[in-house]
Amino acid sequence: MDHEKPTVCVLDASTYVGFWILKGLLSRGYTVHAALQKKETETEIEKKIKEMERVDESLSVFTVDIMDYHGILVALKGCSALFCCLDNPDGYDDMIVDLEVRGAINVVEACAQTGSIEKIVFTSSLAAAVWRENICSEEDVDERSWSDQHFCRKMKAAWALAMDRMLNMVSVNAALVLGPAVSQQNPRSTMSYLKGAAQMFENGVLAVVDVSFLADVHIRAFEDSSTIGRYFCFNQIVNTDEEAVKLAQSLSPLLSLPPKYECQGSEAYAERLRTKKLSKLVEGTA
Repeated sequence: MDHEKPTVCVLDASTYVGFWILKGLLSRGYTVHAALQKKETETEIEKKIKEMERVDESLSVFTVDIMDYHGILVALKGCSALFCCLDNPDGYDDMIVDLEVRGAINVVEACAQTGSIEKIVFTSSLAAAVWRENICSEEDVDERSWSDQHFCRKMKAAWALAMDRMLNMVSVNAALVLGPAVSQQNPRSTMSYLKGAAQMFENGVLAVVDVSFLADVHIRAFEDSSTIGRYFCFNQIVNTDEEAVKLAQSLSPLLSLPPKYECQGSEAYAERLRTKKLSKLVEGTA
């Protein structure tokens, strides 16, 4: 007989990735607290989540402000895990980064003060690992790699506090996320990631991940008690002109190619990303 699944929290469940994690958890029988960040206007995903709450007793919706520590505590009450999926759709200027850092610290501290939290699964980005000047000189880029400080302040702050509070935390460093309606439902985050696409492509570190696979990896990272540290998550490295064109076409209308565009060459850039930890997790040997 299966044991009853615990209650978990997804914050922010209204992000593109958060919504897919939410759906994956519900399909596996978890009771879920869907924490939605306050927004000026209600998004399509938020509307779907509230509709789901009306028909699914396993789902409870909370509205939170990540700058409000006590509001986060309310959403976490009774939960054994937090899936933290905080978007940064408006770029990387200093003010935005400062707010991200403060929000991440609030979330981790709230978990530390909630006695029931056993694990945090934090959604991060490959951008926190591949943005530094000497990346093209390295043959292997794996979970030990960190970007220049400006691109990973949020995650480094979260990790430092989690270790100080002796919290069990793992992070999933996602590549460019692809999936159903991604251009419509996740346009700003997608375009933010793509700002450095040309350089990542040439450096052999431009990769993509399917959102359904990414959500599954998050849930596996929670369920597997042996997981630790960071996990790169991608399905494919984009390192040829042909693959780059296919990527651009898949993201239409966010990206557009000139009419009758043809690939200019067949050069393949060296693949530098490594994902041994992900392979072990997916195979159940993490």
